[in-house]
Amino acid sequence: MPKLDPTSEVAADAEIGEGTVVWGLAQVREGAVLGVECVIGRGAYVGAGVRLGDRVKVQNLAQVYEPAAVEDGVFIGPAAVLTNDEYPRAIRPDGSRVDASHWEPVGVTLRQGCSVGARAVCVAPVEVGRWAMVAAGAVVVHDVPDFALVAGTPARRIGWVGPAGRRLLDEGDGQWRCPVTGALFTESEGHLRESGDHD
Repeated sequence: MPKLDPTSEVAADAEIGEGTVVWGLAQVREGAVLGVECVIGRGAYVGAGVRLGDRVKVQNLAQVYEPAAVEDGVFIGPAAVLTNDEYPRAIRPDGSRVDASHWEPVGVTLRQGCSVGARAVCVAPVEVGRWAMVAAGAVVVHDVPDFALVAGTPARRIGWVGPAGRRLLDEGDGQWRCPVTGALFTESEGHLRESGDHD
C-alpha cells in the first residue's frame, strides 16, 4: 500500500504505486502516475499527467511540471524545478491574460538513474541522460549526455560519473574507470559508453 500523509493533496485519479510515500503538503495532480517505492518529499509538486518510474525520489519543495517524464531510479533534489513553458508570459501583446489554451506545455525527460541537484533548474525541452548528474544550482538548457556531470549557468560538462555517483577516473586513451565498482567506460565524440570490463 502507498503511504499518503494526511496533509498531502493527491488527486483521486492519480495512480500511486505500491510502497510509495507522499509526505506532508505535497501535491500530486490529476492523472499523474507514480511507480513503486517512490518518495515524494514535503511540499513537492507533481504536475497533471506526469509519469514517474519506480524508486524515484522527489525531494522537499521540488517542482515537476507536466508533461515531464521521469524514468526509474531518478533523484530530484530539494527545490529543483523542471519547467514546461518555452516562452513564458502572463499576458499576450494586447494585454489579455494567457491561459492554458494559449500555450503548449513542453516537458523535461529524466533518464534512468540520473540525479538533479538541489535548486537546479531544467529548462524544457531538455533531456538528462542515463546516470548523468546535474550539480546543485545548475541551469540546464541543453541535453545532457549519459553519465555526464554538469554544473554552472548554463550547465556545462565538467566530468563523467558512473551509476555509483562518483566521478570517473581518467585512465587515458579515452578510458574511464569507476573508483567504486571498477567498471570501465569508453569516451568517444563527447559521449561515454560502458565497456563492460571489470577488474
